[in-house]
Amino acid sequence: MALLEVDQLRVALRTPRGPAEALRGVSLALERGSTLGLIGESGCGKSITALALMGLLPEGAQVSGSIRLDGRELIGAPEDDWCQLRGNRMAMIFQEPMTALNPLHTIGRQIGESLRLHRGLDARSARAEALRLLERVQLPQAAQRLDAHPHQLSGGQRQRVVIAIALACGPDVLIADEPTTALDVTIQREVLSLIGQLVAEDGMALLLISHDLGVMAESVQRMLVMYGGTVVESGPTASVFTRLAHPYTRGLFAARPRLGLARGTRLATIRGRVPELLDMPAGCPFVDRCDLAQAACGSALPEPHGVAPGHAARCIRLDAADRLPAARDG
Repeated sequence: MALLEVDQLRVALRTPRGPAEALRGVSLALERGSTLGLIGESGCGKSITALALMGLLPEGAQVSGSIRLDGRELIGAPEDDWCQLRGNRMAMIFQEPMTALNPLHTIGRQIGESLRLHRGLDARSARAEALRLLERVQLPQAAQRLDAHPHQLSGGQRQRVVIAIALACGPDVLIADEPTTALDVTIQREVLSLIGQLVAEDGMALLLISHDLGVMAESVQRMLVMYGGTVVESGPTASVFTRLAHPYTRGLFAARPRLGLARGTRLATIRGRVPELLDMPAGCPFVDRCDLAQAACGSALPEPHGVAPGHAARCIRLDAADRLPAARDG
């Protein structure tokens, strides 16, 4: 049995025009010590998936399917149960540390909050443990930073504090939602390396959310490509990058910036834009942007089709996609 099992997760959000289906049958599994990536454009459902796993969906959201942690069903669990899990067995690194941290409280107090709540430490012990955590995430001058406020730290330093808060109680599952947003390239690499090191040391399961293919290639064992609230391709990271089976995955790969391009070269783009949740087609969510689409593509959501061992894609035109020029050459 996997540590975290998600089966046919569906989420409908309340909107002025009525319920909008944000997730359409998402399934995934995480073993202890494993790393899994979620990738896709903004609006594809990555962050909603993370919020659903943490029990932090907006008020009025309708949730169905199954989320099991160590075999325990969390869908429908009372809020008190979620409060015992969040920050304790499941923790999240949010994408914008400045909004994730409370500007009114010191760094030491914010790290110590979960230690006092979940581990019952007194103020002195919590402060000592907060210092240890800051040193573990390699925050410079950690002892002096305990009494600092978030605005007194740089973006990279704030992100290290957010990581320290997430690690405070030794979670089984760590969710990192775009953890390097707004950081420069050098700091991004440092933060991702730090997360990977800490996950390996503690044997946590990591769910990493990103829009960056390079991050996925270097950071996770398996990956899920999301579009329109569903997983359109999934498999071992090396297999997905080798095959690029789904037309959407190919489009993402072709659109990436690459070294060596001549000045003025225009990057490839995926035509159109991600549809609004209420305007999502009944069939393949990518149908309106896909150059291979046929009438049948819009009638029903395709079932996953095997591509390679452990690798599948939701597309009825995989053979045609394979005949296209390699995305890495475009």
